[in-house]
Amino acid sequence: MLKVENITSFYGEFKALDSISVEIKAGQTVIVVGANGSGKSTLLKSISGLLKPRLGSIFFEGEQINNKKAHEIVEMGIALVPEGGRLFPKLNVYDNLKAGSYTKKARKHFQQTLEEIFTLFPILKERQKQSAGLMSGGERQMLAIARSLMSQPKIVMLDEPSLGLAPKVVDSVFEFVKHMKENGYSILMVEQNAKKALDLADYGYLFDSGRLVFKGKKEDFDQNDYIKKAYLGL
Repeated sequence: MLKVENITSFYGEFKALDSISVEIKAGQTVIVVGANGSGKSTLLKSISGLLKPRLGSIFFEGEQINNKKAHEIVEMGIALVPEGGRLFPKLNVYDNLKAGSYTKKARKHFQQTLEEIFTLFPILKERQKQSAGLMSGGERQMLAIARSLMSQPKIVMLDEPSLGLAPKVVDSVFEFVKHMKENGYSILMVEQNAKKALDLADYGYLFDSGRLVFKGKKEDFDQNDYIKKAYLGL
């Protein structure tokens, strides 16, 4: 579905990704873990068109997309939930969701998609007139994820969805993601909380200083003693 082939991305003269390859199949939940500054978020920016790789290629459903503009990539069906969510705090829940349905396809099916979102996240239906800025951290993250789903994406990319949240709220966020997974969404998630992320993953990648250093299923990570101690806290 989504294939990243040997991309190298820079910020100025700083090499943030060095020949990275990642693949996500339809219906999969794929996790990218690693320390802060390892290149995880840069991967998502490179896929979404916010940062153009200098080398390598990115394909979505067989079509090369690394030379396309960000809005064209969204229209194709790739949605990004950025770090921190970046909601419109003065708008209410309903209007934030409406802002997520700006693509041509999504506008045609706005009401239907909205009902699906309210079924998936019932609390948002209850809070639809509440200002986003008055919601709790976990509720804001839920709304940010729901807003991305309003564009009717084929794959959702989540950038550090648990960052800065209290432990109990982190549990709730991962429940949201699990619920999405159970409803058939294809998910690419970047996350520092490797243990919780890998519990949801069909496949995982470990980045270190812009390089891919390990990949495999959860059991592969669990069987590597160094990764267990350094990243999983075991």
